[in-house]
Amino acid sequence: MQAIQLEKPEHFKVIDVPEPPSPGPGDAIVKVFRVGICGTDLSGYLGKMPFFSYPRIPGHELGVEVVAVGPDVTNVKIGDRAAVEPYINCQKCYSCTRGHTNCCENHQTLGVHVDGGLRPLFTIPARKLHVSKKLTFEQLALVETLGIGLHAVNRANPKADETVLVIGAGPIGLSVVEFAKLTGARVVVMDINEQRLRFAREKMDVTDTIQAQGFDADVKTFTELTGGKLGNVVIDATGSAKSMSAAYNYVGFAGRLVWVGITQDPITVMQPLMHRREMTFLASRNALSPEFTRIVRLIEGGMIDTRPWITHSVPFDAMIGEFPKWLKPETGVVKAMVELN
Repeated sequence: MQAIQLEKPEHFKVIDVPEPPSPGPGDAIVKVFRVGICGTDLSGYLGKMPFFSYPRIPGHELGVEVVAVGPDVTNVKIGDRAAVEPYINCQKCYSCTRGHTNCCENHQTLGVHVDGGLRPLFTIPARKLHVSKKLTFEQLALVETLGIGLHAVNRANPKADETVLVIGAGPIGLSVVEFAKLTGARVVVMDINEQRLRFAREKMDVTDTIQAQGFDADVKTFTELTGGKLGNVVIDATGSAKSMSAAYNYVGFAGRLVWVGITQDPITVMQPLMHRREMTFLASRNALSPEFTRIVRLIEGGMIDTRPWITHSVPFDAMIGEFPKWLKPETGVVKAMVELN
């Protein structure tokens, strides 16, 4: 069977891979129907993702169907549709035993550290499958993206009487917006790209947006919106070291800053300001199994509208030619989806 491999930065190729053998204990074989493309894939293509290894079959946002199960598997059966939790954890390290499976000390993400879903079939631990009888394959493939946003919001734990500033209105920033809104907090979104801000206003019902012009102007605009107050919670989803270094300036007294984006460049802050306002700085990595379960139930219950998310779809055979276009902001990509099977 054929798979798409990122051989090295900026170079995809189609390769032949064997079909998986019969699944062992605890494993399942899944048939891939949809693969979402996210910022990790784009950064891996450009050679800017610090955790990415080459050559690699990408694909970690997946809508799949179970086609075989190994001995002792009870949580899924043949024919089940599922979202994939692509964070393969060892279950034995100190982080895992404390429940922090998202940052396992031996962590491997499908499509980043090990081969992912841009292939028709592969084997996965059955415990990493989240079944839904209602969701489409497109919706199932969106669950992982939404999980990144939910985990970031859970890290900050905003309250209904607080203000959340989301910096960066790409797919991860928008997933943060989805769950920040559900807390009842006031949500403000900032980005340099007006097209993305318009999407947030028109498709996600965000009232307050700021098109970034420069640090001093942006702080002034933000505090004008909030009656002079800085943010109780600031979540930076840009992956830009410049933005991530400046983000703490928007954090108010006793506020929380979450970095959900990833950069290889240094981040700098002025410690006296951080100290004076007694800020809390938080990293956010991946998501937890209960967060996947919650997202599936929220989509099933109509609490999250997935329709605006998928802006581009291509068949498997066309992906290599289309992929470079998704790097350009003017193409308006929020979520591109690759169709298999």
